[in-house]
Amino acid sequence: MIEATVRRQRMITALVAIVVTAAATVVGVLSGSSSGTQAGGGAVPKATAVSTAPLPGAGQLSFGIAYGDTLLFDDDQDLASALDDAVTLGAHWVRLDLSWEDIQPDEPDSYQWQRFDRVVAAARARGLNLLPTIAYTPKWARQADCHAGQSCPPADPAAFAAFARMAAERYAPLGVTVWEIWNEPNISDFWEPAPDPVAYDTLLRLTAAAIRGVEPKAYLLMGGLAAVGTDPKIGFMSQTDFLTAVSELGANKLVNAISYHPYSYPYLPTDDTSFGTAFQRISTYSSDNLVAVLDRYGTPDEPIWITETGAPTNGPGAVADGTTVPPGATHVTDALQARIAAASVTAAGNNPHVAALFWFTDKDSGTAAQKGYRSKFYGLREYDGTPKPAFAALQQAIAAYQRKRD
Repeated sequence: MIEATVRRQRMITALVAIVVTAAATVVGVLSGSSSGTQAGGGAVPKATAVSTAPLPGAGQLSFGIAYGDTLLFDDDQDLASALDDAVTLGAHWVRLDLSWEDIQPDEPDSYQWQRFDRVVAAARARGLNLLPTIAYTPKWARQADCHAGQSCPPADPAAFAAFARMAAERYAPLGVTVWEIWNEPNISDFWEPAPDPVAYDTLLRLTAAAIRGVEPKAYLLMGGLAAVGTDPKIGFMSQTDFLTAVSELGANKLVNAISYHPYSYPYLPTDDTSFGTAFQRISTYSSDNLVAVLDRYGTPDEPIWITETGAPTNGPGAVADGTTVPPGATHVTDALQARIAAASVTAAGNNPHVAALFWFTDKDSGTAAQKGYRSKFYGLREYDGTPKPAFAALQQAIAAYQRKRD
């Protein structure tokens, strides 16, 4: 997700052949004890064999909730409530940051794996699959001349790949076999000072090799592309321009799926517009769409995972209600958010290129007094836990889709 002031918008014929192996994959769940140690950080959690759901495929749209960086720092009660919401909504996936900075905040020989361990344990206990987004550089690993925080790319992409390898060694035996490599590398909010397709391709290439060196059948997603227009003045590169640039280098063939963030508010994901909403730019808007790029570079059936979408219900500017879009609109009414949630399921379910849909996010992270930061108000619940109308709307839309598919 992008913000102006803060960080953070399926081919019927064989979407992806390799996913058929996933239904038979035997995985593990965390237990309270440990077995052995891992080079680079602490006891490795013990695994007990269970089976997991197959990966999303043609005619099998999967649903998830995207939580960003919150779950690692939730107390036990809030963590349980957040994951219980995913189950209640009918989701089977959880997307969350596996931040290098969170695990190794202080120095290269110090690790905080327990932060992620507890989330894996809680999710797997509920039958939820995890999509970790490996990203974000700790201060000690940033380029010396980058002062933009964790959005600085790593000074040494091989060091980032080594961290990803350790994560795969730790969590692949526990059933974590799908990985997203970085987040929104096409905007400066997450790749300072500006998007760099060549540098991202290097990072992706090294990291993919590191993960697949541990788990050859690992399913990899390109870092979620922000739905923006190209504007060098603010460090934005459109999703299609960036995908074109990295595909020219072969990056589309390093991954199993493309991750995309089509925030379309204040318009509905099902709207057919002349200018092309972020959802239209998956496959239907002129030639400026993701699938057209993939087709040009030899992977026309590569699936699209929508790993973030949603709409904020508070913000610093005007509010859109679905009938008009006032100048300076920064957010939507609760009622329009609910319509967007339901329409997201419809739009994704009707697009044969889309394999997964993740809603961002479960719960607001701010109160009305913090309306200057609309990124805090994408939740299906208010900050105090009160469900917004979008919670029931998304739950009902997912249930309706599942009934129709079954």
